Amino acid sequence: MESDTESGPGSSADSRADSGGDEPATAESSRESSPESSAERSEPAALPESDLEAHLAVFQREFPEVDPQVEIIVAALFRLHRRMSVAYSRQLTALGITNAEWEVLRALVLVGAPYRLSPGELARSLGLTPAAMTHRIDRMVTDELVTRTRDENNRVRVIIELTDTGRDMWVRVVREAAGFEAALLQDLGSRQRDALAEGLRRMLARIEETQPDGTGRTEG
Repeated sequence: MESDTESGPGSSADSRADSGGDEPATAESSRESSPESSAERSEPAALPESDLEAHLAVFQREFPEVDPQVEIIVAALFRLHRRMSVAYSRQLTALGITNAEWEVLRALVLVGAPYRLSPGELARSLGLTPAAMTHRIDRMVTDELVTRTRDENNRVRVIIELTDTGRDMWVRVVREAAGFEAALLQDLGSRQRDALAEGLRRMLARIEETQPDGTGRTEG
């Protein structure tokens, strides 16, 4: 991922100002201030992340065979996914829940009432190791989002069940996300949304066919 950085206190200019600015000029400082040396040291400016046309121009320059339609679509999807992930993470943080906890809540809600799964079933559905799943459940039990009990009909089997608090949290998260998603698609008409949805379905089916293990994860 790219990172946005900016200069802050403690720059060389600040240091010189703090020293009183009365140090004698040296050959080194003269070279640093010369236009020629500045030009030699200058680096090309990074492309603005949102400038897809500039991105395409670079790819066409370095790899003329690139299909411009494909490159624009893929680059846009990648950047859209990254920024949507950041937005969702911020929403979760504001609601006081982690993405890891949200995934468990979602998995339990999807199976329907009474919203119960074993730790093993949860681990398989989320692509986690049993140890990572146990660690995640421990935190959620402490936060009263889920309960962990023994199955009355099979004392060996452990049951993870969604609590009312967990269900309320799920609803709050979905409500926040729905508002964000509606705003994201507000510039597209009904026919455009239908076309986009159909195209994405086909892309998803293609990658799920060719990359069936693409969702595997092991960390909690």
